[in-house]
Amino acid sequence: MSSDSGPATGPDSGPATGPDTGPGTAPWSPATPSGGRSRRASTSTRSSGRGRLGAGLVEVPRVPYRDPKTAVLADPEVPEAKRFCSSCGKEVGRSREGRPGRVEGFCAHCGHHYSFTPKLVPGEVLHDQYEVLGCLAHGGLGWIYLAADHAVSDRWVVLKGLLDSGDADAMAAAMAERRFLAEVEHPNIVKIHNFVRHADRRTGELVDYIVMEYVGGTSVKDMIKQLRAEGTGYESLPTAQAIAYALEVLPALGYLHGVGLLYCDFKPDNVIQTEEQLKLIDLGAVRRADDRHSPIYGTIGYQAPEIGSVGPSVASDLYTVGRALAVMSFHFDFRGRYKESLPAPGDQPLLREHDSLRRFLARATHRDPEQRFAGAEEMAEQLTGVLREVLARQDGVPRPGLSRQFTPERRAFGTEVDEELDVRAVARGLPVPQVDTSDPAAGFLAAAAGSGDPDQAVTALRAAPVRTAEVRLQVVRALVEAGRVDEAVAELDGLAPASFPGASPFDPDDPEAPAPDDWRPGWYRGVVALVDGRVDAARAAFEQVCDVLPGEAAPKLALGVCAELAGDRAAAAAHYEVVWRTDHSFVSAAFGLARVLVARGDRGAAVAVLDSVPDTSIQHVAAQVAAVRLQAAGSPADVVAAGARLEGVELDVARRAGLTAELLRVALDLARGGTPPGAARLLGCEPTEEGLRLGLERCYRQLARLADTPEERIALVDRANAVRPRTLV
Repeated sequence: MSSDSGPATGPDSGPATGPDTGPGTAPWSPATPSGGRSRRASTSTRSSGRGRLGAGLVEVPRVPYRDPKTAVLADPEVPEAKRFCSSCGKEVGRSREGRPGRVEGFCAHCGHHYSFTPKLVPGEVLHDQYEVLGCLAHGGLGWIYLAADHAVSDRWVVLKGLLDSGDADAMAAAMAERRFLAEVEHPNIVKIHNFVRHADRRTGELVDYIVMEYVGGTSVKDMIKQLRAEGTGYESLPTAQAIAYALEVLPALGYLHGVGLLYCDFKPDNVIQTEEQLKLIDLGAVRRADDRHSPIYGTIGYQAPEIGSVGPSVASDLYTVGRALAVMSFHFDFRGRYKESLPAPGDQPLLREHDSLRRFLARATHRDPEQRFAGAEEMAEQLTGVLREVLARQDGVPRPGLSRQFTPERRAFGTEVDEELDVRAVARGLPVPQVDTSDPAAGFLAAAAGSGDPDQAVTALRAAPVRTAEVRLQVVRALVEAGRVDEAVAELDGLAPASFPGASPFDPDDPEAPAPDDWRPGWYRGVVALVDGRVDAARAAFEQVCDVLPGEAAPKLALGVCAELAGDRAAAAAHYEVVWRTDHSFVSAAFGLARVLVARGDRGAAVAVLDSVPDTSIQHVAAQVAAVRLQAAGSPADVVAAGARLEGVELDVARRAGLTAELLRVALDLARGGTPPGAARLLGCEPTEEGLRLGLERCYRQLARLADTPEERIALVDRANAVRPRTLV
């Protein structure tokens, strides 16, 4: 129902102050439904089940069903500011010398006839069945009418005709819409009921009309307009709600792509919400993916920059979703200064606040179609991850989700918050890319996954019956875990796509080579660089992976490690925090955040982070032990709190005795300095120098009994003797 669509040749088809699109076509190569990009990219299915908006994560306000009669326009007229010649794109029908502009006439620039008058009037009946009540809206391809279907229980339907019946391109587009709509069957796409032909009451010319279901709700564009009318004029939808709308639309676009169709003109104007359901409307720009000749319709500000030279594709459809999400999320000059770009984070607070959303929008609207998402399913998958982060930031409630790209965190690393990170432990603990189950060697790799010795794993993998890119990636992983970094680098140099730093050229037809847009070699290049001590190179590689997969936690965790090792505490804290806040299964992020906070002098915040490790986690005890040690290094009150905490932790005898000894030594030093812990008892001891000495002596003697060697036992007995209070006996 938009008035902003028209045939377009590209981004420069008209000035920013003129029509949104300009006329004409350009030769281009046909697109394939999957975009012809990645051998690893998944294609969307032909149908989609519906749940709540936003993957069941967002409660979007209901939009009540709108009574059709109240939606009819009292004065159906195209505003002068929206009147443009459908042939040359110049202004027509404008006021002059105080006289109103003409709604019908001929373009002064090219002589093309134009008409903006409705072709149907209230009471007119089409096909002896559809009685017109009036106009609902006007769009780039025609007037939209409300009618009652007297043949089917007087149900409300929508009739769509042509805005300018003298425009051959517009007529062809309407005919194309009829063909495509007959094939479309999706719960989030407006349903077609019938096609009728009706004679114009003035000229007698036969005009085709499409009969569609009436969708009684509010368009997303009107929602935004209402927010701005009631506010300062710069309001946008809540971020989570905007993402929920995009997520609801993507399966519908994926369905169209799956049947070989391209939508071409997605924007907030063309999405209507009724109750909790979203519908794509106005399929006038839909075309077959292999169509080389039909006019291209789109809207400046949403349309991909390559449309004029290479034509529409799956990638250009996904570009419009990215642009529409940006328009729904924040106010910016998307048709002028930022017609083909996004504001910098420094200019847009929302992009500073949600870095993953910034990365998502940057990839979705990349100028190079090959750098965008490969399909609607992949795009929805990453956007769902972004939504989980946004929601977790809003209310502090974790929103974990199972990744299809990475394994879970394999083992926690950095659990000793007062020690430096062991990069080998990091490499062994970080998640790893999931094995591509369609790879010919997937079965072999699944069977070989149980080998515990990395060197043996390397030998077994190199003897694989089928050598594929997947096998070579697993060889790199095993080499890294075996500490054979030079060999891992050599393997990667012959494997990684040229888009990643340091990679060698490769043959795309080689079964051992990854797809050009495969991010996994870049991930392993980052891991290799990290183990090799090249932190900057590792950080650059993980940044690229994070740009490709903005909704994944694993690259952010790796970036947190790199930033911490580089001394960039602010970046490290930001990465660790977003991972931990969103998903508490990444326990290494909690320990990492605690380490950074300690380094910044905020022990209290670090203890709070460690306390957030749930008691269901296998690392809960380790977190509590770390918290004890952090509190033990604080004030006398902190030492008392550490003692109380230690009493509530379940530990084996040796570990409890060791921690008790550590804490009592700290308390004894405080007592000697004249500031004993202010408590009645500390771990069963009087908080006096004598009481603490007695308690410490008991701990040392207990540890001596548990010692593994005579030398260790003697040393502990000596400590016990040295610390015990002096007596006269």
